Amino acid sequence: MSEVPEDVKKILGPNEQSQIYIKQKFYHPKINIDSVMLTNERIVLRHPHAAGLKKDYTDFNYKDVSNVVLEKGLTRSTVKCTLRFGGDPLALKDIPNSEAEKAYGLIRENVGRYQSPLTPQSEGVSPAQPQSGVSSKTKENPK
Repeated sequence: MSEVPEDVKKILGPNEQSQIYIKQKFYHPKINIDSVMLTNERIVLRHPHAAGLKKDYTDFNYKDVSNVVLEKGLTRSTVKCTLRFGGDPLALKDIPNSEAEKAYGLIRENVGRYQSPLTPQSEGVSPAQPQSGVSSKTKENPK
């Protein structure tokens, strides 16, 4: 894991915390290194350009992620996130296996936390109301 750069720390929300910061692997020396930061609220992609003088950020809320897959290689892995609104999956490629495993676990955990399970209320049935056709003892006629 790498130290989170100051420019990335500045875009965090007041209650947002960095959980892991990963630089993607590169084979040739270059100044612009794409990186990813996972927080407790979102996935932030950092795209420096113009010799590192300018930076673009793209972020994905965990509510927008429908599934996450870890494609593990011998030494490096890819973490793919399927997005709810379609399109190509978000792919964090060529990450060392240990960091990819940690990222996969964090994304899986955060997706589970931000996506509420189906409840009777979300299906239009209030749990306090009896279902139609079912009578309760208080409504029966005494003999």
